[in-house]
Amino acid sequence: MTRTELPEDETQIVHPDGRVELNAPELIAGTKYANGELVPTPVNERRWTTYNYTALWMGMAHNIPSYLLASGLVALGMNWLQAFLTITLANIIVLVPMLLNSHAGTKYGIPFPVFARAFYGVRGANLPALLRAFIACGWFGIQTWIGGQAIHAIVGKLAGAGWLEASPLAGHPWTLWLSFGFFWLVQVILIMRGIDGLRRFENWAAPLVTVAFLALMIWIVIQAGGFGPIFSEESKLGWGPGFWTIFAPSLMGMIAFWATLSLNMPDFTRFSQGQKQQVRGQILGLPTTMSFIALVSIITTSGTIVVYGEAIWDPVLLATRFENPVVVIVGLIMAILATMSCNVAANVVSPSYDFSNALPRWLNFRTAGLVTAIIGVIIQPWRLITDPNVYIFAWLGFYGGVLASIAGVLIAGYWFVNRTQISLIDLYKVGGRYWYAGGWNWRAVVATLVGAVLAVGGAYGGPFPAGGLIGFLKPLYDYSWAIGLVAGFLIYLALTYAAPVRRAAVAPASVG
Repeated sequence: MTRTELPEDETQIVHPDGRVELNAPELIAGTKYANGELVPTPVNERRWTTYNYTALWMGMAHNIPSYLLASGLVALGMNWLQAFLTITLANIIVLVPMLLNSHAGTKYGIPFPVFARAFYGVRGANLPALLRAFIACGWFGIQTWIGGQAIHAIVGKLAGAGWLEASPLAGHPWTLWLSFGFFWLVQVILIMRGIDGLRRFENWAAPLVTVAFLALMIWIVIQAGGFGPIFSEESKLGWGPGFWTIFAPSLMGMIAFWATLSLNMPDFTRFSQGQKQQVRGQILGLPTTMSFIALVSIITTSGTIVVYGEAIWDPVLLATRFENPVVVIVGLIMAILATMSCNVAANVVSPSYDFSNALPRWLNFRTAGLVTAIIGVIIQPWRLITDPNVYIFAWLGFYGGVLASIAGVLIAGYWFVNRTQISLIDLYKVGGRYWYAGGWNWRAVVATLVGAVLAVGGAYGGPFPAGGLIGFLKPLYDYSWAIGLVAGFLIYLALTYAAPVRRAAVAPASVG
């Protein structure tokens, strides 16, 4: 038997369409490394269709931070065409690792942290899982703050200046903190409804959000006197060195926006009816939807330059400029729906599984989701979105490089070392195939850490030193996501072939 082959395994069933499930699920039920959320999804419970995945991406992509990506590029000096091409290219690129990692979720019915056990070890999988989880917590906080701002603006239109200009608390009106807390609570209630409640919410919320963003664009185009004045806005960067200096880190930041989902899409594809459904749904949902929201954002933000003489890159602030209170309220309600639709899908599902993986006997989907919501506040998200330079270059660029090294390990391990073959029962075993040394595969850990250092060790600008954290790595930081992905991929392959796993040395397997 070679390292990439598996012995005949009577514990799992391979269906004609290639999907795999456990033959005897009770073998891992109630064990140390399993709970109701982490066990493989039975084939008869995998019901998500192409539409479900398309709607999921519509709901996740049609949100205010997505809007801020494009409007932020305009605010940094790009014209509409430069910003649109940057975002469209980024989403085509990130779709590739996303689909590669999605395959395992559909084939084996397992979430991301369990998938990672095959390469990091049953215990070692907590490293990539918790890195992914804490970034999701940060995003949950950012989205919740934005939703709170929208609620604050809505009530302000009804209650007047007394609400909007209330006494400050920690630099913001106390009424804004109240709105933030209320929106946080509403989302926690949705989290408590579980994954099926989330799927139903996405199915009807996504189309409404699309209509809202279109309405916002149409209004600003009318105010600007048509598309002509908007598309005639010249780039402040030109097409020379000024543009290319901004383009590379901007492209990495745009890719990093969904670098999180490129890891944990198995959390969703584990429910797919088949590979075709999830692949088609994601191709229809991600690049098309992100290009659409980018174009809407670019036109709207460019229109604000014509109408107001400045680039208003925040749609919540733009909505407050409207004179008709009914229009303001309807627009902001749609913004709230957009924010909630993205937040609970992109930033709660993954950390819920990730935290549950760390403490499977103590945390399930709902309680881990509550942990996510609490950490999302502790991170102080209001500090992350005050400046497009910090938002795009520091926040997105840095974590994108770190997560890319994990994606490189997963792709190398699943497609090139294991050749898409995984023993399901060993993912939950003490001393099994994926136990490695004490539950950790040092090869994956080294590949991740070295890849991350190469990708973000030279971080500069914003909160980082102008000369970079590690000076000689500074030139690599503008390409952080690409560097992390390639480095993680190559280092894991090299270490695996140079120091093969000695299966005979593994202790006798037992279900822990």
